[in-house]
Amino acid sequence: MPDHIDYDGTKVERVNDVVPGPGQEEKKAGGGPTSDESVISDRDVANGDVDGSGDDQDQDDDPQKLPFSKGRCIALVATVTGASFLNTMSGQAVVIILPTIGRELGIPESRVQWIVSAYALTFGCFLLLWGRIADIYGKRKIFIWGSAWVAVTTVVNPFLPNEIAFDLFRGLQGLGAAANVPTAIGILGTTFPPGKAKNYAFSAYSAGAPLGAVFGNLIAGFIAQYTSWKWVFGVVALMAAAITVAAIAIIPPPKHTLVEEGATVKASVDWLGAALITAGLLALLFALTEGNVVGWSTPWVPVLIVISIILVVLFVLWQRHLEKTGKRTPIMKVSVFHSKRFSAAMLIMALFFSSFNGWLVYGTYFFQDYQGLSALDTTLRFIPTGVSGVITAFVVSQLLSRIPTYVMLAFGNVCVSVSSLLFAIPIPSDTTYWAFGFPAMVLSVFGADTTWPCLILFTSHSLPQQDQALGGALVNAMGQIGRAIGLAIATAIQTAVMARERGVSVQNVGSVIAWEEASLLGIRAAEWWNFALGVSCLAVVMFAFRGSGIVGKANVKKAQPPRQEPQDIEEGGAEDGKFRGLNQRK
Repeated sequence: MPDHIDYDGTKVERVNDVVPGPGQEEKKAGGGPTSDESVISDRDVANGDVDGSGDDQDQDDDPQKLPFSKGRCIALVATVTGASFLNTMSGQAVVIILPTIGRELGIPESRVQWIVSAYALTFGCFLLLWGRIADIYGKRKIFIWGSAWVAVTTVVNPFLPNEIAFDLFRGLQGLGAAANVPTAIGILGTTFPPGKAKNYAFSAYSAGAPLGAVFGNLIAGFIAQYTSWKWVFGVVALMAAAITVAAIAIIPPPKHTLVEEGATVKASVDWLGAALITAGLLALLFALTEGNVVGWSTPWVPVLIVISIILVVLFVLWQRHLEKTGKRTPIMKVSVFHSKRFSAAMLIMALFFSSFNGWLVYGTYFFQDYQGLSALDTTLRFIPTGVSGVITAFVVSQLLSRIPTYVMLAFGNVCVSVSSLLFAIPIPSDTTYWAFGFPAMVLSVFGADTTWPCLILFTSHSLPQQDQALGGALVNAMGQIGRAIGLAIATAIQTAVMARERGVSVQNVGSVIAWEEASLLGIRAAEWWNFALGVSCLAVVMFAFRGSGIVGKANVKKAQPPRQEPQDIEEGGAEDGKFRGLNQRK
């Protein structure tokens, strides 16, 4: 056995090494562990305690025991998974009916994309704020209100007669999704102790996103074919209302919140930090969204990007100040990024979902715009992603407790990279769908539904119980930022290639034309970029996670040894004992 174990990026002694908690000073000589320090041993790592906090043991003496009845646990997982399902379903369904909405509301083609972008902007920008509010005031409460908000704003949307009002309410829908999506992860993280049940829960939640995309395509395709596009919003609103009612009935009220514990100063929301990060993300995502529309040489685009970077830097400095002084709990503890592996996990989230979402977007362009297929025919080609998603979620739930995390992540990134490669290489465009389209669909979901549960489970284990919703917000925010940056670059590459092949300027390149060679080369160039993102993500996995433990492995309850005196523990006699993470909130 090696002398050191490196799971979260910090080398520790294999027995009883005292490791400071994130951002804390090392233990001074002659002193006992402070309240922010953890006792970690090789048993903690082997049993899945990824951060040495001892949270994995302290949540429950018997990790395999369900928090309540099996039926209620299944219902709870289905309810919170509905948030992930609804989020992607709403986004994908609206993409399918965009041209119809644009025609009926008289929205110019250059601005119709804002129906999608308004939702994505508010969703990505308010994730961290809502995650922190949920951790303070109660995850159940924020989940319910967020779902109800989505239902109300969605049902109003199709009755709005003009572009500005329509886009505004799409943005309000994203605000509700920003409240319930990360909170759903927080609810799962605090409800289930490490073990099979938690693995099942997170795998099921991960399957919600691809299933939502498939059903969004199907529902929108059928509705657009046979009735009014307004019914798409009606269906989404009904589902959001059903999730709200189910959450009220099934999700148990919390035993306490930070505010109820009396920590009124430290538990209050850091509104300055919230303003800085929300404004920073809004400026960044807006500039990336509009850059390809108005042109990157437009003066305000780079200026806005610079402003966004300044705001994010100020946010980080302010959070670091709050964490050091302890006057108020920051929205995000900067010290968690001192862990090499945690930082790598966030980078993987950004790179992976940049690659995966880019492949989805350009796969849709290939079938619907280049091959000229109808919305319904395009939808039918994405059905394998839903079917394989369900199967993958079940299999991954079994493997999370058996296969090393880096192997799972590497497999997921290889699958998504190959999916992009199949659309990038010069396969004749009239080749049958079953030769390259079908395998790409299946492999992409193998990748997404393997990587996503690994990352959210790792994040859940790496953060204390009071920060679980924030952890869900963080991984979603990284995915949104990565997606926006990756898609902006992919679009720029596609546009440049099409302009070169057509012999025109980038400003006059126009849109994709069915069965045109220049359009095909532009899509393939973008898919090469998505492939490069996937390979880069794989490199980060192999560098940062190689040699890691098994993130889904639960502690196994064993007979406890005789009680030892403190001096025995200091001499190393506690190797077989059970320790509590002293940095866990009492």
